[in-house]
Amino acid sequence: MGEAEMNEDVYVLGIETSCDETAAAVVKNGREVLSNVVASQMESHRRFGGVVPEIASRHHVEQITLVIEEAMQQAGVSFASLDAVAVTAGPGLVGALLVGVNAAKALAFAHGLPLIGVHHIAGHIYANQLVAEMKFPLLALVVSGGHTELVFMKEHGNFAVIGETRDDAAGEAYDKVARALGLPYPGGPHIDRLAHEGEPVIDLPRAWLEEGSYDFSFSGLKSAVLNALHNAKQRGEEIDPRQMAASFQASVVDVLVTKTVQAAKEYRVRQVLLAGGVAANRGLRAALQDKMKELPDVELVIPPLSLCTDNAAMIAVAGTVLYQQGKRADLALNANPSLPLV
Repeated sequence: MGEAEMNEDVYVLGIETSCDETAAAVVKNGREVLSNVVASQMESHRRFGGVVPEIASRHHVEQITLVIEEAMQQAGVSFASLDAVAVTAGPGLVGALLVGVNAAKALAFAHGLPLIGVHHIAGHIYANQLVAEMKFPLLALVVSGGHTELVFMKEHGNFAVIGETRDDAAGEAYDKVARALGLPYPGGPHIDRLAHEGEPVIDLPRAWLEEGSYDFSFSGLKSAVLNALHNAKQRGEEIDPRQMAASFQASVVDVLVTKTVQAAKEYRVRQVLLAGGVAANRGLRAALQDKMKELPDVELVIPPLSLCTDNAAMIAVAGTVLYQQGKRADLALNANPSLPLV
């Protein structure tokens, strides 16, 4: 980054529509959030027990213009003041992504602004830059509804996935177990709340996989919970949902935290970042803080709850880094529901 660039403020509008939140934000210099507007669709999808893609897309169409206008108004900046428009290009629901991508392309074209396509997971990782300066090499634990990954970074924009889920993501497992316990969607916050009222007294498996592997697997754990509930019902017994929630969460958190700290040691990182929607989980946050005491020289960064779930400030931050690296998209930018991080 040249000295002239360092002295000039950079304003980026971020747009995020990968799933069921319509979001827009304006971020200054990749560090200062001037606005961060999120329109959630949770109530619309709750009755179905999960996100319905067609309904999500229709809500995005209804909300996108209003959300962008609100973000610009709250930030107190004009489109002429912006340096770029950054948008989630993938991964996510293709219909939902297309709404954001096309809105961003229209704005970039109309106002003569650079267009930047951002990877959704990169956005989650870069949400941490709003908390602390990123120190390389670093390790990010990304835990969300659709993703569970350990990502090693040597420098800005350099991602190496050293571990990922082989089946259900942690967030998916939470939702499925919550449904089995009769809890509403999304299940994560409800399991987390119940877990703090119970004790992990039920013996549930932990999938460590092969020696030295940093991959994750949660489908066996989910099946073990369903089997335990089913077997108890057949015997005419009832399992306390608080004990099951606590036992399930203890298994998930144990594997996530243990593998993260092992990887941090092996890769000799300076920083560990927590990212993604499940990063809002109190049990995970507390366990990671406790386990990281084994690495007193490694800084642990955990974003506030508002930056864990999908939002556009994180997209604007990641977009700012790409903008400063000279990376641009053209008006042929398309939504990619399975966009790879590397």
